[in-house]
Amino acid sequence: MFNKILKIFRKEIKVAFRDGMMIIILVMPIMLAFGIKLFTPSITDASIKIALLETDSTEHINYLERYVQVELFDDVESLEKRVNKNDDIIGYLQTSNGYQIIIEGNEIEGIIDYAKLLNVYYANGASTLTSNTEILSLQNDDSPLVAVLTNMLILMIIMLAGMVISLSIVEEKKDKTISAINVSPVTQTSFIIGKVLLGGISSLFSIIVSLLILGFQDINWIMIILVGISSMFLTFIIGFLQGLISNDVIEAASGVKLIMIPMAGSIAGYLLLSAKWQWTMYWSPFYWTYKANDLILTQKGDWGTILLSVAAVIALTFIVYLVAYPKIRKGLS
Repeated sequence: MFNKILKIFRKEIKVAFRDGMMIIILVMPIMLAFGIKLFTPSITDASIKIALLETDSTEHINYLERYVQVELFDDVESLEKRVNKNDDIIGYLQTSNGYQIIIEGNEIEGIIDYAKLLNVYYANGASTLTSNTEILSLQNDDSPLVAVLTNMLILMIIMLAGMVISLSIVEEKKDKTISAINVSPVTQTSFIIGKVLLGGISSLFSIIVSLLILGFQDINWIMIILVGISSMFLTFIIGFLQGLISNDVIEAASGVKLIMIPMAGSIAGYLLLSAKWQWTMYWSPFYWTYKANDLILTQKGDWGTILLSVAAVIALTFIVYLVAYPKIRKGLS
């Protein structure tokens, strides 16, 4: 049986690289990983910005430049126009009674309070030299956005695993290979495992390389691989099902892409819902996958929590399998 599975796997590799699809699927996540690394700001790049007039005191400007990014403007109109742009920047305008803080009104929570405190500290002469606070740097200047985008990238790679299988099944249907399985020495089980191996191995390769590019070398690799493998089973099932009911490659790829709807909803639910409403997303395997990956990437996850998420993914996937199994068997017959 092992030799038959290996033979199918080798055939899948040849077909995939011959059509160029596997090259695209392998390269695209890696290119996206480079894009995230290059264009996502670090904590330093994303620090608070303060707008001041050039007529402000040199002492005040120098003080603020120790802690925030300072932009200088010729007049009040230019300063107000800058504050009203899309990014978060606070304006300081010197008056006879001190400083007036100018805001747009939709700034991120906490920035305005920080701007107020910084000005109070300046008025009181506080600095890193006069305070008793010790700053411990862990040398991690990655923005939290990097972890979010990396997690999304992992889910996209998992979706591509199902697409690999779906496109492969369509090709088999064109060549009428599937109908020949029933009269060949290759069992349906060997056929399925051979198909799954290509999607699984290629996706794990993309996940590992992408994480290394994005600087997540210190994560628990056993956890991330375990979560990745358990999550792929669902996309394998959907990939098989979509491939069997599709008539061409475009239809198969479009069908698998529909996974992105519950996937995006699960991500939004995890990020936006308050703790008391998180239970409303428990029905989604992608929610549990995203949650587990988030805990692993931020190094906050313990084995108990990760195994609970994996168990939830497997249980929900098994329910989908029970529904899809008769259709897959019928399609392979």
